[in-house]
Amino acid sequence: MPEHTPVTALSQVPDAARTHTEDLGTFVTASPSSYHAAAEVARRAEEAGFIRLIETDAWEVVPAGRYVVVRDGSAIAFVVPPSAGPTMPFTVLGTHTDSPGFKLKPKPTTGRDGWVQAGVEVYGGPLLNSWLDRELELAGRLVTRDGSEHLVRTGPFARIPQLAIHLDRAVNDGLTLDKQRHTQPVLGLGEVSDADVLAELAARVEGATVAAQDVLGYDVVVADTQAPRAFGTGRSLWASGRLDNLLSTHAALTALLSAAPEDLTGIAVLAAFDHEEIGSESRSGAAGPFLADVLGRVSRALGARGEERRRALAASLCVSSDVGHAVHPNYPERHDPANHPHAGGGPILKINANQRYSTDAHGAALWQAACEAAGVPSQEFVSNNAIPCGSTIGPITATRLGIRVVDVGVPILSMHSARELTAVVDPWYLTRAMSAVLVH
Repeated sequence: MPEHTPVTALSQVPDAARTHTEDLGTFVTASPSSYHAAAEVARRAEEAGFIRLIETDAWEVVPAGRYVVVRDGSAIAFVVPPSAGPTMPFTVLGTHTDSPGFKLKPKPTTGRDGWVQAGVEVYGGPLLNSWLDRELELAGRLVTRDGSEHLVRTGPFARIPQLAIHLDRAVNDGLTLDKQRHTQPVLGLGEVSDADVLAELAARVEGATVAAQDVLGYDVVVADTQAPRAFGTGRSLWASGRLDNLLSTHAALTALLSAAPEDLTGIAVLAAFDHEEIGSESRSGAAGPFLADVLGRVSRALGARGEERRRALAASLCVSSDVGHAVHPNYPERHDPANHPHAGGGPILKINANQRYSTDAHGAALWQAACEAAGVPSQEFVSNNAIPCGSTIGPITATRLGIRVVDVGVPILSMHSARELTAVVDPWYLTRAMSAVLVH
């Protein structure tokens, strides 16, 4: 394994890494919800010349073509090499678009004692305390009675206020938050009967006039509004909300958009799924049929029959990319004693004996070769035996499609916090390694 080289000085952070991570910040800011993230993937792809496909339409997919399709909060973009035929394999960069946090409940306008609040439900496994005392926004999609879908975001609009220490003198000995009673954000002052959260959302739809009474459905989450930024010694650190897992989605999208079709060794695919944080079991999650549907339609367009499609899948690869744990300087005992991934030391190869990650020897070799070809340092991650290991879309994708999957990512601190932390160089390293996977 190459030795990691943590980056600490300003002179050690390449300008290209800073430019890449600033663009990551732009991507995160444009993506307060999975629906916004999928739309931003499609927008960037179309801006780069990709053709937008609609699932209910007939598709014309041809060699040398570039395409993107959106299903709810998920997006799949792909590039077909000029030499593509029925048995050409796929190289999939798999990520997810959702992040832990809160989602708006039915009858969302609540409150008491002169405070107007929003009723929210916990989504996934957020670090609840990290969401306290932050300016938050509501963001997602509204569906009106004519079936139209509208993206919406409020900007700074809500806050989950913490109880003052004077009213809980033991709070620094252990903060316990009740998920129902203590996480409902305040929105303003007044009587609940005079407020309407849906009306506030409808009024903020851009490019259309939407009446609150016409909103018949919504998927709206809570998002942190603080801007991403570099800081620390030599500005080598990067803090942002939703790095899990917009960091990987941005890296994969950047690699795909920069790939020349004639250089690809397979059909290059970005598969950015929704609902990973809650198990992936949805029509737009990795456990659903979205990726299989798209790959099947591409194969058929290239003339593949059943046997030829199976041959193509048998030769295919998925790089499942999600953030992982950097060694925490205040809690080193929580990590495996021999494997300490360092921020600034390059992407991590995720390994788990119980297949919580799908990496095997062949996948590990492919990833290490890609990192070497890209000139990128790499590290390995394995959990401490006494601490349960998380999982990714990797095992799900391997099970659904039967293709080889390798799990990778970028080491971060504060995973599942409202604001997470990585090194400025690591997202850039990940993108370079992904680019190498697509052409080797």
